[in-house]
Amino acid sequence: MAETVCVNFSEPIALFPLPGVVLMPHAALPLHIFEPRYRQMVEHALRDDGGTRQFAMATLATAPRDTGRPPRVRDVVCIGHIAEHQRYPDGRFDLILRGLCRARILELQEPDGDRLYRQAMLGPLEMPDDAATGLAGARRELRSLLAGPRLQRLQSARVVLPWLERDDLPSRVAIELVAYAMVKDEEARYAILSEGDANRRAGLVWRELKRVDRLLALADRQGSREWPKGLSWN
Repeated sequence: MAETVCVNFSEPIALFPLPGVVLMPHAALPLHIFEPRYRQMVEHALRDDGGTRQFAMATLATAPRDTGRPPRVRDVVCIGHIAEHQRYPDGRFDLILRGLCRARILELQEPDGDRLYRQAMLGPLEMPDDAATGLAGARRELRSLLAGPRLQRLQSARVVLPWLERDDLPSRVAIELVAYAMVKDEEARYAILSEGDANRRAGLVWRELKRVDRLLALADRQGSREWPKGLSWN
């Protein structure tokens, strides 16, 4: 039986902001940790005396280059659990971080004293499980779309389709994994992460995949004679 991992929202949680990286609950993210502040963060998470093996993946908003200020951390994060780790003699780490849940930053705490990394008080963003009705229908619609001839040309679609066909995988989890594997646009991924309602989230995923399907349909209308010399639509 899988281990249940709990999050203590009464204590601050470390933040690991990366540009262009959006983690989803239930997804796994490989990370290479080399900066001193984040090596310290991982050491604190793994310590035997109270380490939670958790930190939150945060994304960065784009900041104007002429302000001289660091990019702002976006409000919604995904709390992750260190599922696997390898520590190197020079202090670097390789990790597998598994997404646990969405959360919203309530109070950002800058580095202070010996602590080199930012942390934050967080609040849960997810709606209760029993509020997610109609996900079975959304799952069928996603499965039908992914099984179509255009999306089946994408390797990622061929990989995720069996997840939607597994009876042992709850719809909430399957849709999260499809979003993580298939939605590549950073803004679309952040919008999905920021949505606490599972039904609306499924709609966002469907619309993004439908957009990709339409783009493939448009590409199909372009005959090879219309391709620029030496190029294709792949």
